[in-house]
Amino acid sequence: NRQYVQDLGDSIRQIKDKIKNCSLCGNYTEEELCDICRDENRDKTRICVVEEPRDLIALENLKIYKGRYHILFGVISPINGVGPDDLSIKPLLQRIQDSKEKIEEVIIATNPTPEGDTTAFYLAKLLKSFRVNITRLAYGIPVGAHIDYTDSITLARSFLNRKILE
Repeated sequence: NRQYVQDLGDSIRQIKDKIKNCSLCGNYTEEELCDICRDENRDKTRICVVEEPRDLIALENLKIYKGRYHILFGVISPINGVGPDDLSIKPLLQRIQDSKEKIEEVIIATNPTPEGDTTAFYLAKLLKSFRVNITRLAYGIPVGAHIDYTDSITLARSFLNRKILE
């Protein structure tokens, strides 16, 4: 149907015109600030740093984190020509420095890949001067998995990051 195709094309063009990035966190929005950044009930003292908007969505779907976010739009990857200046790191540092509320914790939620780890270590080094708690998502054996089928890197990280049972 010709009209359907034309309407679909118009809708896609409207998305391109209406959707932009939140001026605070980088999330997609039609407003200056996204719904999360506008929400006064969110914890303004915690920032969860993610690689991409889809990571923010995955964490939001858990409904357990009530702080704010910052999207990097990638990870440091020298082999792909991506350095720290190509990511949204400077706005994160500026945001922490300019925050009216003292930022207590920055949660680094990059993927457990060599590039994600490199980015996490780089961020942690930069963030130390702000005297904030810097945390990283835990690594471990997936629920339902068996130790003898777990890869050695995951098993080693699980062992090194074990915690006390209460």
